[in-house]
Amino acid sequence: MNNLKFLLLLLRLKLSRMMVFRLSFFGAFFADGTLFLVQLLTFSLIYGQVDSIGDWSRGQMLIFIGTFSMINGLNMLVYFFGVLSIPTKIREGVLDLYITKPGNTLLRLTFENMNPGSAPLLLLSGVIIAYGLSVQGTTITWDLILGYILLVVLMTLLYYDMELILRTIPFFVIGTEAIDRLEGELITLNFKIPGVLFNGFFKILFYFILPYGIMATVPTQFITGTLLLPGLIHALVVVCVFTWFALWFWKFGLKHYKSSSS
Repeated sequence: MNNLKFLLLLLRLKLSRMMVFRLSFFGAFFADGTLFLVQLLTFSLIYGQVDSIGDWSRGQMLIFIGTFSMINGLNMLVYFFGVLSIPTKIREGVLDLYITKPGNTLLRLTFENMNPGSAPLLLLSGVIIAYGLSVQGTTITWDLILGYILLVVLMTLLYYDMELILRTIPFFVIGTEAIDRLEGELITLNFKIPGVLFNGFFKILFYFILPYGIMATVPTQFITGTLLLPGLIHALVVVCVFTWFALWFWKFGLKHYKSSSS
């Protein structure tokens, strides 16, 4: 309960800062909405001329696109800008201030820069998902909706785990440019290609080692009725393992943090 009150306080402070400069506040809505439309246009050009990709129909691909955009929108809305700043705070010694403040250091770092300007991405993503379900001819039930929402939340948590793991590495190295480029390329690839199309080494890589391949794929499979029980169990285990590892790795990195005052 105390953590929830703390998060709400951070959100109010963020909104207050943004509304001081209203143009920046509404500009964020415009920028993220425009980015979504550009992504949608790109996908329409790539997939608009075919009826299926592998075993996936056009409706499934639309749901996949909307799902990845939804997860990315939640990422941008809730924690992306907070986690993104961690390497800079480590490098410049600003992390000292966070460690000495009361409360959970990681919680403050994660949620201090929530970005309400990304909220339109959620609405637009929902429209694409709804359209994909219509094209697919899926009969919607409350069980499907609730299960899908739960999986999207879990995959957003997995997305956070991966970002936190990569941003904890700077505790031990100086340069972070290669890490950012690697993450960008991995996300771009898995945003375009559903995980069911990966085989062999790439299946192992994107389902077990760097599990970006399951983030939008598993919720899409679930809501279209193609997710088998082993696939669901695998996804749940991956989220649990990576969440545990991300938190452990963060604590391990924090113990080896070289304070600017030391």
